[in-house]
Amino acid sequence: MVKRPCVYILASRRNGTLYVGVTADLLRRLDQHRAPKEGFTSRYEVTRLVHYEFFADMPAAIAREKQLKRWHREWKMNLIERDNPDWADLAVPLGLAPLSPPTRRGGP
Repeated sequence: MVKRPCVYILASRRNGTLYVGVTADLLRRLDQHRAPKEGFTSRYEVTRLVHYEFFADMPAAIAREKQLKRWHREWKMNLIERDNPDWADLAVPLGLAPLSPPTRRGGP
């Protein structure tokens, strides 16, 4: 995959915690999110790629990231479900290994 500016949305699961980010190398960035470490995406298991958009240049991608971060949660969920109604992990068709099912917190 060619490096291109990209805005992406990760989710912990369907209707779960969302994370909006921007990168010039989507696959490398997804690998970083999936590696065990401390931080928001690790703490909340936000590793499933559910939406991404490529841009011609980084200023356009950054502007879109800022726009999405200002959006209400419902608007982000509608954006995801418009193109990915099953909340499938879109990283798999890009060449990354499938994720294991998310773990449940606070109960059996």
